[in-house]
Amino acid sequence: MAKVFIGLDNFGQAYWRRLKNKRLGLLANQASVNQDLISAREIISDLLPDQLKVIFGPQHGFRGEDQDNMIETDEYWDKDLNIPVYTAYGSRIDKIIDIFDDIDLLIIDLQDVGTRVYTFISTMLYFLKACSERGKDIFVLDRPNPLGGEIVEGNILQPEFFSFVGPYSLPMRHGMTIAEIAYLFRDAFGLNIDINVAPLLGWKRSMLWNDTGLRWIMPSPNMPLFETALVYPGQVIWEGTNISEGRGTCRPFELFGAPFINPMDLKKSLHAGYTEGCLLQCYSFRPTFNKWKGILCHGFMIHVLNPQIYRPYQTSLAILKGIIELYKGNFSWRKPPYEYVLDRQPVDIITGDSSVRIKLEEENGLHYILESCSKDGDFFLEYRKPYLLYR
Repeated sequence: MAKVFIGLDNFGQAYWRRLKNKRLGLLANQASVNQDLISAREIISDLLPDQLKVIFGPQHGFRGEDQDNMIETDEYWDKDLNIPVYTAYGSRIDKIIDIFDDIDLLIIDLQDVGTRVYTFISTMLYFLKACSERGKDIFVLDRPNPLGGEIVEGNILQPEFFSFVGPYSLPMRHGMTIAEIAYLFRDAFGLNIDINVAPLLGWKRSMLWNDTGLRWIMPSPNMPLFETALVYPGQVIWEGTNISEGRGTCRPFELFGAPFINPMDLKKSLHAGYTEGCLLQCYSFRPTFNKWKGILCHGFMIHVLNPQIYRPYQTSLAILKGIIELYKGNFSWRKPPYEYVLDRQPVDIITGDSSVRIKLEEENGLHYILESCSKDGDFFLEYRKPYLLYR
């Protein structure tokens, strides 16, 4: 039995009555299910027959079928409901705003993973702006932040690096639910929208996903487990390098490496204080797609032993620093494009500040990065307070 009731559970109990006689849109995907694994699409269409007029999916599609970044999912027709299904990602996202004339209210039910780089909050922001322009209301069905709501980590994104993987000045790990971020975005961008929320019941900010009693449903193809989400705020930085982040294996982001790495040498070079709370198991793997496809890679599988003291961003930056120092002739930064940004280095888009890359290449740069991250975290903890729904 789940300890936490999500927004979709509560919507099915009572909130749906507020939406009678309204033309509805739904932004959701395959992870948008209640604790009995019934989809938001099915619940809404059953409770409010013929009111659902259009469905939107985030990156990877409403059905979650497409694997990699910058892969755009085709639209299709939901034959059972007789309505269109669109994907709000890439070049397709600007083509769907006129569809808003066919709805009165948009329901948002997306499972975010608590990391700024994950594109779902950017997708939500796009729709918040569109609804503000077209005079439509928003109803958010809230979901837990899998990483909890207490800890924030990482440097705050600089405005010159705003992108679809960084839509606003958030730290890498923000500790907010998607409904809380919706309220923050509304104020930050001066949007004229009415946001209603079906809240969580029983959720505490100290809870990680495995404290909620909820079943993990993959929100995207390379986020198969809660353990993936737990390491993702740090491990996502490999996407900005020639190091494999484990795409093309069964454990993306937990596994990482490259053909030129000697795991034992790298492990010896790491300061123990930067990798507290986790264990780095030496590991070899051969990706079936993406970077180093078909080539034997050597690196680690990262095991989180104590999530209360493990800091994913710090840990991955420390490992990256070690790789830069040990393998200068083999390591390289990935070249653009990355998530449709053509004129900036991908790692700068991911970290949200080019000074992170620059300082990693300096002798004592990691210390200064983490010191700055600590100050940014203190600032953000105060900044976000007015938007917290659960205290």
